[in-house]
Amino acid sequence: MLSRRELGTLLLLFACSLPAVTARLYSSDEVEYFSYLRSLWFDHDVSFENEYQYFYDHNIAQSGDFHQTFLELTTPAGRRINYGTIGSAILWAPFYAVGDGVARAARAAGRDVAVDGYSRPYVAAVAYGSAFYGFAAIVLGIAAARRLVGAGALGSGLAVWLGTPILFYMYIAPPFSHACSAFAVALLLTIWLHVREAWTVRGAALLGLAGALVAMVREQDVLFALAPALDYLVTVAVRWADGGDGKRVGRALAPALAGCVAFAIAYLPQLLAYEALNGRPRPSELVTRKMNWAAPHALQVLGSPEHGLFFWTPLAVLSIAGLLILTLRGDATGRRVGAGLLLMVALQVYVSGAVESWTVAGAFGQRRFVSITMILVVGLAAVRHAAASWRPGHIAVNAAIALAVWWNIALMAAFGTQLMDRHRLELGRNAYDAFVTLPTMAPDLVYRYLTHRSSFYKPPPPPPQDRQ
Repeated sequence: MLSRRELGTLLLLFACSLPAVTARLYSSDEVEYFSYLRSLWFDHDVSFENEYQYFYDHNIAQSGDFHQTFLELTTPAGRRINYGTIGSAILWAPFYAVGDGVARAARAAGRDVAVDGYSRPYVAAVAYGSAFYGFAAIVLGIAAARRLVGAGALGSGLAVWLGTPILFYMYIAPPFSHACSAFAVALLLTIWLHVREAWTVRGAALLGLAGALVAMVREQDVLFALAPALDYLVTVAVRWADGGDGKRVGRALAPALAGCVAFAIAYLPQLLAYEALNGRPRPSELVTRKMNWAAPHALQVLGSPEHGLFFWTPLAVLSIAGLLILTLRGDATGRRVGAGLLLMVALQVYVSGAVESWTVAGAFGQRRFVSITMILVVGLAAVRHAAASWRPGHIAVNAAIALAVWWNIALMAAFGTQLMDRHRLELGRNAYDAFVTLPTMAPDLVYRYLTHRSSFYKPPPPPPQDRQ
């Protein structure tokens, strides 16, 4: 576990980073997740037409097909389409309550602040909520790495914080669901690490609740629950092989029932939302039809030079290598947990490779892998621990981490300034900009980001031939 001093240091770093949080909605995905919360809070339903119309009229969501998709098409239940889920709204709700209180207090004090669910206090609440959940995922990752690996956990957590897309989705585009997803998965894994020591009924019920939260934040994240389930089945099988009688094994199955019941009860809000929104208790066909369960893009989602995780986030290579080391060279607990974490990563590769829009072109990085943030912390700690006893290896690993962290930060800067093509990596050009162009621009970009952030949102000027 973390010491009070370490936790205090992390909290201080997080508090100092809060001015970097961008309290702004921009993309249709952000609008969908935010609309879930605003509609439930103010209208007490999952009918989003008024939210979509507001964002369209205020030039917040102006992508080419936004009006057609969200203000013309309807679901079988006659509602406007929403591809999102309810989980982020649940996690944001405490922060939104604070935003609502701030808006009402400001209004009562005579300030021109709308108490409508859209004004700045509400958007800021969601943005800071996401930043907090991303930070919590890092802290839980450090605690898990300390438990499984030992030394190097704190530095590994800081490296993953700065060297992976969680940084972008905490500070640049927090109203996406990804920081919430990272937290929900980290919570599930933390509970698993504690529950697996005894597999009590209460612990399994908590695991079921966490599994439901994970699935409500992002449907595909329910696959993370398969590793704890498999770990539990192996534990029961070992007890049976050790000569446990039927009554003893029957008692061992009670946690499984408790976990399943807890999951089913906790998942009811999502099923009810699906029923009201889509006319059936499952996701929209527009979501499921873009899935090819043969996962033809599984290799590309990792290794494509233009879109792959390993090129966007090279720190993931080190982390996955660390998970392999933990699985092969760890103690009994480390081997079992390491294998489970590798299975989780493999399942995310599979499901991301099954999506026809696997490239996530236009987004920063392979954003569907932000959910494995805690796993990356554990893996990075394992590879650093393995290299610590050999000085050249220790130096090489730390140098690679430093380069990977700068690569992530530089890509964020290039993405925000539109110095790069947002739809794909161009490795030669991006590398030149990252290590030659951007270092000279860094002081000005930091100052501009903190004092005139809206300048990054302006569209680039048209090419000379298009100017009139």
